[in-house]
Amino acid sequence: MDLQTFLNDFMNKDDLALLVRDAAELFECPAMVVDMAFHVIAWHCDADFDDAPFRTSIRMGSLTYEAGSLLAGADAQAQLVSPQDSPYKRRFSLLMTGGAPVGYLILVDIGARLEREDARVFQAVESALAKQLMLEASRGSSVRSAEESVLQHLLEGRFTDESLFQLQAEAAGLKYLAPRRIALVNLELYHSANWSENALRSTILDVFPMSRPMVHDGSVVFFLNSDPDMGLFRGLSAQFSLRVVISAPIGRLFRLPEVYAATRALMEALLPKLPHPFAVMAEPYRALMMLRQLGQAHDLVLPAVRALGERDRADDTLYCLTLYTYLCCHRSLQETCARLYTHRNTVLYRIRKLKEEFDIPVDDPDQHLALLASAAMMLMELGREDVFMPHDF
Repeated sequence: MDLQTFLNDFMNKDDLALLVRDAAELFECPAMVVDMAFHVIAWHCDADFDDAPFRTSIRMGSLTYEAGSLLAGADAQAQLVSPQDSPYKRRFSLLMTGGAPVGYLILVDIGARLEREDARVFQAVESALAKQLMLEASRGSSVRSAEESVLQHLLEGRFTDESLFQLQAEAAGLKYLAPRRIALVNLELYHSANWSENALRSTILDVFPMSRPMVHDGSVVFFLNSDPDMGLFRGLSAQFSLRVVISAPIGRLFRLPEVYAATRALMEALLPKLPHPFAVMAEPYRALMMLRQLGQAHDLVLPAVRALGERDRADDTLYCLTLYTYLCCHRSLQETCARLYTHRNTVLYRIRKLKEEFDIPVDDPDQHLALLASAAMMLMELGREDVFMPHDF
């Protein structure tokens, strides 16, 4: 098999399974194509190829979460990785067409030759596979359960009409699905000693029956039918090195896309700040996420508070933090000192400066909300997001 034969088949045959077989023969190794939800779409290997993760994925029709976790951090730059439970390295490459990711090509490097292959050959093969995968996906060739398909489409915001969604949900067996919340699980730190057995999925279903765990956008999403026992989640997080965010209550299932988007935004905000495994509820972070959304509204900050922030920036002072804390504490000097871990005389000095030098009416109840919001927004501008994080983090 050579590249020209592969390209001829691409131009003339319209068959992803054939192209994956061609790719396997071209690179002289087992090959597999999966979609963005990690469903196995096509694969090829010799009949006597015995590799637990590869065979398990074929049998299940999807990658295990263990295998999927290796893909979660993959980008357009192909990677060679060494999974557990297998003596062979894998080459993972993201398949993209029209600037959009559509799936992954997985090559099992049984001959230790993929690192020496011409990059232009990979590029040509990946481009053709991406186009063919997108074509077959548009024809509905990707096989997945009806209920997962409906839920994936809902998460992606494809339903614009709630009545149409209800009809499809009922047809897919989701009529009585009424989850309280969702759990979003980031896989970047994930590890398991049972790589080929989908240990994470099995554990989730053991601890949370009927939770319907699935992969979406490189993370695991599953449903919770009651408010969570955070002890269970902290144990799950520690066992598998997971970072988990539990959403706010969903309400109607049709609201899932907005709840999911808010939960994912919170996860993305926390990942750089909490590089270790964690399990948190969304509610304590509402103020932080609200302020992030207001981040571009610089003109809403009161001029006097902006001047205060510029003084903090220039002189490394804490006037904005003092103002914000004082107002949060309903102008209680004792509580303000306790929250700031600062001596009473220091806080009194700062409050006097707020009033006299910056002309900030801290005692005017009509100005309370505007001052509080302005101080919070300035703290965000100054990079003090930690002020709005729960105290245990």
